[in-house]
Amino acid sequence: MRVIGIDPGLRHMGWGIVDTSGPKLRHVANGVCTSTGQDLASRLLSLHTQLLRVFQDFQPQSAAVEQTFVNSNGAATLKLGQARAIALLVPAQQGLKVAEYAPNTVKKVVVGVGHAQKEQVQHMVKLQLAGVIISGADAADALAIALCHAHHAEFQDRLERAVAKAGE
Repeated sequence: MRVIGIDPGLRHMGWGIVDTSGPKLRHVANGVCTSTGQDLASRLLSLHTQLLRVFQDFQPQSAAVEQTFVNSNGAATLKLGQARAIALLVPAQQGLKVAEYAPNTVKKVVVGVGHAQKEQVQHMVKLQLAGVIISGADAADALAIALCHAHHAEFQDRLERAVAKAGE
């Protein structure tokens, strides 16, 4: 299964793609979509166009997006939410269900600690995806989201097989 993880952001939207085969993981690609334009609408359109190109180029079969947190700046939170809408919209346009994970869940799965630092996340991503060259902090976060989803999907698959076997 090919999984894309997306780290939403209005200026920089990270993406990372991994292939999974049971418990085996392989890095496919990662990068950052950088918004362009003077107004919000054109910046969102540029993110949509770039992320759509990633989907066309790599054909992911499953998608996961990081949930946003609300901070004290309401306007910034609203703008981030709009960028997050692009991160949810593009996979939906491709017919994919989109899983959503809280940042602490991603860190817990990838690092083992829910309040891990960014450097720890990058280190663990590099350990799990040997030889990966990460395109920046946003791409590292996106790869962590993809890894989190891959681990959750593997667990869900094992659970469903165990339940089916028990019902035989």
